[in-house]
Amino acid sequence: MTRKNIQYSVAFQRQVVGEYEAGCSLADLRRKYGINGGGTIQRWIQKYAKEGMRNGLVRIQTAEEASQVKKLQGQIKELEQALARVTLENLKLESIVEELSGEEGADRWKKNAAPSSLGSTKKRRDKRVSGE
Repeated sequence: MTRKNIQYSVAFQRQVVGEYEAGCSLADLRRKYGINGGGTIQRWIQKYAKEGMRNGLVRIQTAEEASQVKKLQGQIKELEQALARVTLENLKLESIVEELSGEEGADRWKKNAAPSSLGSTKKRRDKRVSGE
């Protein structure tokens, strides 16, 4: 079995690299052009691409930046936990209000209803004093 050594023109290689940079995947490009070599297109990308391989991410941080990132991630976690607690407390209070509104009348406990004023407090106090 003989192996064919195909040589591609520089213009063709640059065209394939351009399609890669436009968003095509390596597998799609291999299929589209019938390129069997596993590393062929990668070598072209390293040679001709403006930014190299898309999946190569290099992050450079100072020690201070890294500690700041960790600190901020910790704060995010704390805030997420606080939000969860407040959300649960809110649900709890809403269910209590809903239950009470069924027992004592919906108008009295609605969120947008005006709070009972001094008049209702005075009436209750008067009933206690008079012994009713």
